[in-house]
Amino acid sequence: MAAAPAAVVLPVHVSPRMRAWRRFRRNKLGFVSLVLFLVLFVLSLFAEVISNDKPLVVRYNGDYYFPLVQSYPETTFGGDFPTETDFLDPFIREQLGKDGNFAIYPPNPYGSKTLNYFAKAPNPSPPTRENYLGTDDRGRDLLAQLIYGFRLSVLFGLALTFIGVVIGVITGAIQGFFAGKTDLAFQRFIEIWDSMPELYLLIIFSAIFAPSVALLLILLSLFGWMGLSQYVRAEFLRNRQMDYVRAAKALGVGNGRIMWKHILPNSMTPVITFLPFRMSASILALTSLDFLGLGVPPGTPSLGELLSQGKNNIDAWWISLSTFAVLVITLLLLTFMGDALRDALDPRKADT
Repeated sequence: MAAAPAAVVLPVHVSPRMRAWRRFRRNKLGFVSLVLFLVLFVLSLFAEVISNDKPLVVRYNGDYYFPLVQSYPETTFGGDFPTETDFLDPFIREQLGKDGNFAIYPPNPYGSKTLNYFAKAPNPSPPTRENYLGTDDRGRDLLAQLIYGFRLSVLFGLALTFIGVVIGVITGAIQGFFAGKTDLAFQRFIEIWDSMPELYLLIIFSAIFAPSVALLLILLSLFGWMGLSQYVRAEFLRNRQMDYVRAAKALGVGNGRIMWKHILPNSMTPVITFLPFRMSASILALTSLDFLGLGVPPGTPSLGELLSQGKNNIDAWWISLSTFAVLVITLLLLTFMGDALRDALDPRKADT
């Protein structure tokens, strides 16, 4: 009796995105950096739960209170004043520690603007059991400042990167697709706009308007799109000559559909590779401006302001050291992610 023919094993089709993801995961340093960065960012989004001077839950005289959601006067917990309760006050803590009462505090019982009036050492004070990383020169807990400052830096970097990508992709696509006089006019405009002194403009606007995160985001967005625009322009100039674009034009497909449905998906490699490095540049820009006093409003948790405090308080080594460590780790994670993305999206990299 003849043997049955062996089953034919068909190759499994793997999409380009899946192949790129597999290459990215094989880069251990880049993949671990992505995981660590996401973990730190997600934790920072819950900064109020991790670091706050208000308890998460309070039980007092048989009733439950949630200070994170609602403010309570001091008289609620046996105090004498109708002002908002200071849960770091020794009297309030004594009240909440009596039989039947309790309060569950965050792991770090200090908020971004909390001043430790009951510190045993003058400010800036070194690390202690009460303030794990010490305090700054205003008496604020340094760990809380780093947590909230890291969140602000990352959110600012994401917002600035998103705006830069939108403007850069639109302008680069228009230049590269239409070319000719349109490209020439855009290039001359970019050359003129890029030659404007960005720092001087920031100084002027900071003197005219009240400092705010929104104002800083708008001003930096005016100059943060030109680098990506050049990459997208080059990709569109190359792809507009491809056969699939000529075929789409022959079929009567409109220019807008050709640009966004056909050419743009094939031009996204430099855009995606550009993102981590753009975020690094955005975080550095915010830190530098805060260091110079041209950034966010005073009192806002900021890595740049902490570095400035470290410069003004050389003996308080814990301020500069911890802030520098957070900044370096953040930038290293983004750089490793960018390198891994660049290798993963390189079509010359063969799957193994």
